[in-house]
Amino acid sequence: MNNKEKNRIALSIFFFLSGFCFSTWASRIPTLKATFAMDEATLGSFLFILPISSLLGLPFSGWLVSKFDSRQPLKVGFIFFLIGLIGIGLSTRFELLVLSVFLFAFSMRVINISMNTQAIQLQKQYTKKINGRFHGIWSLGGLCGLLASTSMLNYGVSIAIHIIIIAIVSFVVMLLVSRYLLKNDREVSGNKLYFGKPDKFILYIGLVVFCAAVCEGGIYDWSSVYFRDIVGAELFTLSYLVFMISMTLSRFFVDRWIDAIGMKKLFTLSTIVIVIGVSILILMPYFYTALLGFFITGFGVASIFPMSFMLAGQSKKYAPGMAISIVGTYSTIGVLLAPPFVGYLAHLFKLNWAFTLFVAAALFLVYFSRKAFSHLTVS
Repeated sequence: MNNKEKNRIALSIFFFLSGFCFSTWASRIPTLKATFAMDEATLGSFLFILPISSLLGLPFSGWLVSKFDSRQPLKVGFIFFLIGLIGIGLSTRFELLVLSVFLFAFSMRVINISMNTQAIQLQKQYTKKINGRFHGIWSLGGLCGLLASTSMLNYGVSIAIHIIIIAIVSFVVMLLVSRYLLKNDREVSGNKLYFGKPDKFILYIGLVVFCAAVCEGGIYDWSSVYFRDIVGAELFTLSYLVFMISMTLSRFFVDRWIDAIGMKKLFTLSTIVIVIGVSILILMPYFYTALLGFFITGFGVASIFPMSFMLAGQSKKYAPGMAISIVGTYSTIGVLLAPPFVGYLAHLFKLNWAFTLFVAAALFLVYFSRKAFSHLTVS
C-alpha cells in the first residue's frame, strides 16, 4: 500500500470518528433537555454555546493550519474534543455542562478545518474526485454513532457510561492511525487574511454554506425533539437515524453526480429536494410521513458542504486551509442562528411550522451558488 492510500485511510478514520462523536452528543440532546428541565426556548438559548464557541475557534483554526501541518492541530484538537465530550456526559451542574459543550464545539471547529484541509490537499494527488466520500464517511460515522446511541437508550445505559465508552474507544483508534496522516501540507502562500473588501467568490461560497448550515445544523439539533414532541414517538432518535442514513447514502454518490451533471445543476437539484422534504415535515407531522420528510431532506442537504469546500479550495486568493477557515465562519454563523431561532419560533407557534426557516434558507442557497459560479473565474 502506497503512502497516499495510507493517508486516505487514516483521514477517513478521523472523519468517521468525528461524525461518530458528534452524533453521540446530538442524539443525547433530549436527555440533557430532560435532565436539566429545559423548555424549548431555554434549549434554544443553550444551543447558542456551540456556534459561539465554534466562531471563536475559527480564526484560531485558520492560524494553526497556516503555521503548522494540518495533522498537528488535528491530533491535538481531537484530544480536547474528547475531553469536552466526556465533560458533557459527566456534568451534574449546568455550569459544567456549558463549559464542556464550549470546549467540545471549539475543538470540533479545529479538527473540522484541519480534516478538510487535509482532504483538499490529498485530492491533488488523485485524478478522480474523492472529497465527497470523506463527507460520506463523516455521515457514516454519525449514523453508526446514532445506532450506538439508540442501542444504549434501549438498554437504559446512562449518558455518562455511554459517552465514556465512546471517548475511550475513539482515543485508542486515534492514537493508532494518527501517524499515517498527510505530512508537509502547509501552503507557503495565501495564508494571510485580508481585511476590507471581501473576495466575492469566497463571500458567495460562504453564504451558500451559511444556508446549508441553517438547514443541516437546525435539523441535527431539533430532529429528535420534533419526533418526540410533535410526532409523539417514544424512540425519538429514529428521525435523526433516518436523516443520517439519507445523508450517508447521498454523500457517497456526490462525486459521481458532480461528474454527471456538474456542481451548478446539483446545487439547484439539492434545493428542490430540500424544499420538498421540509414541506412534508411542516404539513404532515405524522410518524411515517415525518420519516419520509427527514429522509428526503437529508438527501438534499448532503451534497452542499462537500461541493462548497471543493469550490473554496479553488480560490486564487487564499490557500485551501485559509479559504476553508473563512467559509467555515459563515457555516458557524448559520449554526449560531438556526437552532436557537427555531427554538424561539417553536415557542411562539409550533416546532413543525418553525421549520419554514429551512425552506427559506434552501431558496437563498441556490441563488448564492449561482453568484459564486459567476465569480469563479475572477476570484
